[in-house]
Amino acid sequence: MNTQNITLAIPKDVLHKARRLAVERHSSLSALVTQIITSLVDEDDRYRTACERQLAILDQGLSLNTQGAARWTREELHER
Repeated sequence: MNTQNITLAIPKDVLHKARRLAVERHSSLSALVTQIITSLVDEDDRYRTACERQLAILDQGLSLNTQGAARWTREELHER
């Protein structure tokens, strides 16, 4: 995997807490940030794939077994 260094501007108090969290997880701050960003990107990829799948289903349309003709009237649908 190719990697690239980046520069982040993070509030000092958050940075100190993140460093402590990385130590508690026996990890580096870089690995912790990489894990979080990777998780975020993977989640977004899954969401976009699901959206594309659902939009394809909508484009295809769903069969209501009516052969294109409604077998009910508006009044029948709204009867109480």
